[in-house]
Amino acid sequence: MDLSPWRSSRDFRLLWSAGAVTIFGSYLTLVSLPLQLKQLTGSAVAVGAIGAVELVPLILCGLWGGALADAIDRRSLVLWTEAAQALCTAALLVDSLLPHPLVWPLYVVAALSSAAGALQRPSLEALTPQLVPHQQLTAAGALNSLRWNAGAIVSPMLAGVIATTAGVTVAYTVDAATFAVSLALLAAMRPVPPSPQSDRPSLASIGAGLRYAVGRRDLLGTYAVDIAAMLFAMPMAVFPFLADRLHADWALGFMYSAFAVGALAVTLTSGWAARVHRHGRAVALAAAGWGAAIAGAGLLGNVWLVLLCLVAAGAADMISGLFRMTMWNATIPDELRGRLAGVELLSYSVGPQLAQVRAGWTTSLLGVRASLWTGGLACVVAVLALAASLPSLMRYDDRTDPHARAKAAAKAADVEADSWTPSAV
Repeated sequence: MDLSPWRSSRDFRLLWSAGAVTIFGSYLTLVSLPLQLKQLTGSAVAVGAIGAVELVPLILCGLWGGALADAIDRRSLVLWTEAAQALCTAALLVDSLLPHPLVWPLYVVAALSSAAGALQRPSLEALTPQLVPHQQLTAAGALNSLRWNAGAIVSPMLAGVIATTAGVTVAYTVDAATFAVSLALLAAMRPVPPSPQSDRPSLASIGAGLRYAVGRRDLLGTYAVDIAAMLFAMPMAVFPFLADRLHADWALGFMYSAFAVGALAVTLTSGWAARVHRHGRAVALAAAGWGAAIAGAGLLGNVWLVLLCLVAAGAADMISGLFRMTMWNATIPDELRGRLAGVELLSYSVGPQLAQVRAGWTTSLLGVRASLWTGGLACVVAVLALAASLPSLMRYDDRTDPHARAKAAAKAADVEADSWTPSAV
């Protein structure tokens, strides 16, 4: 891996470390919450409904969070929303301690946590281009993915063991404790004030960001491909039922971790990514590979082959995500980066949230394995259709794209201005 962003930026190291701690704890809750709902209700529809209650706050707060990220100190916004998510985990812990835990608070907390995460994510995405040099953006994206995937491997495995042996209360307790560490790391970062050219947060400023996104067909292509891939093929909502169907309850944590195993394999060998320039093609091909792997997981009945397909799916999704993020960070002006990060949040989050609802209903109608393979095939067809209808995405080349060249020139000018001193004249 290319470790240059880690070596060159203290604040990137702090942000990266805070995220690593948060991911470790949050995945405990990500696994425990649907498992607790399954234990309390026994309903795939009830588990899938988590996606529905998270969707509205995600949409509203994601766009507003993008506007805030361009208008106020991004580090402060990340810090306060991190504290809000810590309170949400504490509420889940309190409910789990009741003699008879209630179901409705699980949905309320899921919605509130979704709102806080949606407000936070645009600032997180927009911080990285401000903390590392332009030429290190692909390497920084790979390091961020490494952090995410390492946590996504270890935490679900631990959660599967902890929640089924010690109980979900212990999982929530560990998650709450990790927030104290992440808050301390974020507090140690230097302020990251907004660009002088940034607009005040308003509906008009959100509209300006949306108009920019609509005017960039290559960006629209990355959003559309990811939404299609996640909507049709994201299977996480039915993992507790898939483990039952395969008579392998022990494999539940491994199913949640399998995507991250494949993604980690990609990030650990991601030095090759800097030599790829046709990022749009890579995004589309990898998204189609994701759908094919999910279809394979549904068609195969052996639990080890299912896990292998999920690993392959995670690798494909990581390749798609790495080049999407590189396109975004390398071409979007800094004064619009937060608002476009809000649009990106919707593109890679709305699909999975709706997918939970889709997976719950198709599982109740067709069965869990049919839900997987039909969704995977639908993903492949949708991605190929989008690739054929979006030639600008397929033509994108970071060596010739005018937006990428302008962003690189602006970054170089900023570096030169920061390094100027009167004595150098």
